[in-house]
Amino acid sequence: MAKPRLHVAIVGAGLGGLAAAISITRAGHRVTILEQAPQLGEIGAGIQIPPNSSRILKSWGILDRIEAVSVRPNDFVLRSYRDGNILSKQNMVPYALETYGVPYLHIHRADYHRILVEEAGCLGVDMQLDSTVTKIDFEKPCVCLKNKPEFQADVIIGADGLKSVCRESLLGCSDPPHLTGDLAYRIIVKAEDMKRHPQLRDLAEKPAINYWMGPDGHAVCYLLQGGGLYNIVLICPDNLPELVNTAKADLKEMLDFFENWDPKLKALLGLVQETSKWRLQNSVEMQTWGHPGGKFVLLGDACHATLPYLLVSLLPISTPFGNDPNLLIKNYSAQGAAQAVEDGAVLGTLFSRLTSRSQVSTVLSLFEQLRKSRTTRVVEGSTDLRNIFHMHDGEEQRERDRQLLEERPFEGFPNRWADPVFQKWLFGYDVEKEVEMAWEKVGAGAARANL
Repeated sequence: MAKPRLHVAIVGAGLGGLAAAISITRAGHRVTILEQAPQLGEIGAGIQIPPNSSRILKSWGILDRIEAVSVRPNDFVLRSYRDGNILSKQNMVPYALETYGVPYLHIHRADYHRILVEEAGCLGVDMQLDSTVTKIDFEKPCVCLKNKPEFQADVIIGADGLKSVCRESLLGCSDPPHLTGDLAYRIIVKAEDMKRHPQLRDLAEKPAINYWMGPDGHAVCYLLQGGGLYNIVLICPDNLPELVNTAKADLKEMLDFFENWDPKLKALLGLVQETSKWRLQNSVEMQTWGHPGGKFVLLGDACHATLPYLLVSLLPISTPFGNDPNLLIKNYSAQGAAQAVEDGAVLGTLFSRLTSRSQVSTVLSLFEQLRKSRTTRVVEGSTDLRNIFHMHDGEEQRERDRQLLEERPFEGFPNRWADPVFQKWLFGYDVEKEVEMAWEKVGAGAARANL
């Protein structure tokens, strides 16, 4: 008997929505993406592609295209805020490839998004832009659109990010993002400007992910686009007025916060001509991602927004090249993006197992079972890192630094990327194996029920 071919509507053309579209189309189904932006593209800064994402991109046959516009960082480097002293280092080249079979990459977000859009287009995904969702009818099911006819499909996937209309439709109430107490400055500078400065030349010439950890804040910096650009994200306490989520930054205020930090970091920030600051927000964990009707589910930031401490890569940003406010803008941490891509890959792999339309509700339920505990652990791990990174000087900070400097990595190690248990769990995730094990259990359970 021929497998069913479903029509799947995906709300949102961010990384998670595109990943789901690619994976579900590869599974033999028809996909339409509904995106509110009038034109498709992304502005932004750097994003990191860890091995758990690289493995998926390789399985789709697009990793080579991604690598062509990426940088491989040699190491993760954790530094003291005072003098830049290296407290801990975790190798990535050649470690990631040797250990996980795929690389760890830095990429400009616009390049990443463009390649996924191109791949989705090649596969025949229908992109409907300027499609603003107002609510979801879970029973039909259909997507209600502003000034357009409702859009019907067999399955609807909400991938519309932190400020999700789909999530609010599922909850039946308003659910605005929650404050975290932090904000971010997001900056790109030209590497050629850094190379003119003796203190900064090594940062511009040696690919690495550099973190400075200090009281109430941290900085993370790395190279992009073949080493031509340098991505900088600064996390500080939120001092934006109520109801203001973005604002042009006062450079003096930014520099004052880092006044007593490493002279090398201060020299780097001295290259910044202008920037803005963005309030960091997240959502509370949901009881369920799906509707009991069995035809709708959320993915990505719409249901598990991740704070930017477990690798920072945020947008929009201030660049030396300007930007276009009409372009599609999404917001992820590196593992936030990685988890959204995993979501999409898992969903598509589950859809490839369908032999009957009656299995759709089982697929969506199994998707949540497979993903919810993992994404919760990632979200909680990201939040915990805030406490590790932002310690004030004192006994706890000295013990953290002692462990980083003197002890072999152990489970719970302050450098989470060197933690042998957490690293393997995070980077070693294999979508195909996870789905196959889960699907076999469902089949075995059904067989027992029929005995």
